[in-house]
Amino acid sequence: MYTTPSNLSSDTRRTLVEALNARLVDGLDLHAQIKTAHWNIKGPQFAGLHPLFETFAVALAAFNDAVAERAVTLGGHVYATPRYVAAHSTLPEYELEARRDVDHVKLLAERFDIYLAGMRQTRKAADAQGDVDTVDLLTGVITEFEKNGWFLRASLA
Repeated sequence: MYTTPSNLSSDTRRTLVEALNARLVDGLDLHAQIKTAHWNIKGPQFAGLHPLFETFAVALAAFNDAVAERAVTLGGHVYATPRYVAAHSTLPEYELEARRDVDHVKLLAERFDIYLAGMRQTRKAADAQGDVDTVDLLTGVITEFEKNGWFLRASLA
């Protein structure tokens, strides 16, 4: 652990960095899956979903950066190579042959739920450790991706 301006103990920071790395891995995997959907979508909802998926990807890229920077700010290292992500993500593999708009929406909605569950778990751990800054960061991510998940489900109604 690097020396940081954080007033959290080294053990607390180590625990939080580990959890943030896990969320970063899922976020990077989810970003790649969103882009896969964005590039491969076909169907009547293409015109609305194609740019929506791009909006999700851009927002997630910014959140991934913030999560990574929080881990480093707490004195840790970030592990984010494609091979590391592939080996450690909790998300299921994306169905690479999916083409229909509705199939992509369902696949992404399922993955958003998994991503959000991990974020909530990490936020709970940060709260238990008294790290209000990490809680605030993760609350922002959760709020945005709950809304994004709702957008997906509204497309299925």
